[in-house]
Amino acid sequence: MSAGSNKEAVNSAPATASASLPTLSGGAIAAGCAASASHVAIEVVAETGSTNADLLARVDTLAGPVLLIAEAQTAGRGRAGRTWHSTPGATLTFSLAWRFKGPLQRIAGLPLAVGVALAETLHALSVPVQLKWPNDLLRDGKKLGGILVETQQSAGGELWAVIGAGINLVMPDELEAQIGRAVAAAPWLAQMDRNALMAALLSRLAAVLAEFDDTGFAAFSGRWNRLHAWQGQPVCIVDHGATLHSGRAAGVDDSGRLQLDTDAGRVHILSGDVSLRRVDP
Repeated sequence: MSAGSNKEAVNSAPATASASLPTLSGGAIAAGCAASASHVAIEVVAETGSTNADLLARVDTLAGPVLLIAEAQTAGRGRAGRTWHSTPGATLTFSLAWRFKGPLQRIAGLPLAVGVALAETLHALSVPVQLKWPNDLLRDGKKLGGILVETQQSAGGELWAVIGAGINLVMPDELEAQIGRAVAAAPWLAQMDRNALMAALLSRLAAVLAEFDDTGFAAFSGRWNRLHAWQGQPVCIVDHGATLHSGRAAGVDDSGRLQLDTDAGRVHILSGDVSLRRVDP
């Protein structure tokens, strides 16, 4: 994924890179999951337009949580309308539909809690990552993955969130040059059994989402701040090319707002469609 570009996504290696990879299997993933994810239905498709769009279209008929994994997405999308690209074997792209108690404003910090779940899982797999507000995973300061959360109310009045995520496993030089900025990859993850990797991610996600539904983001703010990549660093908040605020990043509060220490004092930033950028000293 390339943070802040017009193509925010998981891009990847040529299709031949996946020729020898074992096929993703719902049964194999389910077999590797912890009890926290035992109630999640798991579906795997070779290709689709967008796993998020597919699940959003089904919220009226879903009986419970559903994980949809695609080897390739032809119309994947990221935050603020950016495009996600994926190629089999080079990235892991998936969406998880989850029903929440609501109301909608209570789940405002959900993308950050998801970031905590993914980052903690990768740390446990010996891939140290950090978090960039509001929805990016960084490795060595470069974007490794991203999160897109979309919400929809079912015809029966239930609140559903569809959580999309993409993680770069490999990133060839020619594709990074095409993106136009440094992008991270995780070769160690690429060597793992992808079913075991997905089972680990789903198990942690299911546990975090169940806790989040009970507590909201307040229970996760400290965990997020410990993973904060830009703590204390000079940053600016940009909206459609215009700088709205400049200051030093001071982590997030219990509602998931970014705290920014400016010359005029501390301000709190809601995510919306604004972008966070680091300012070079």
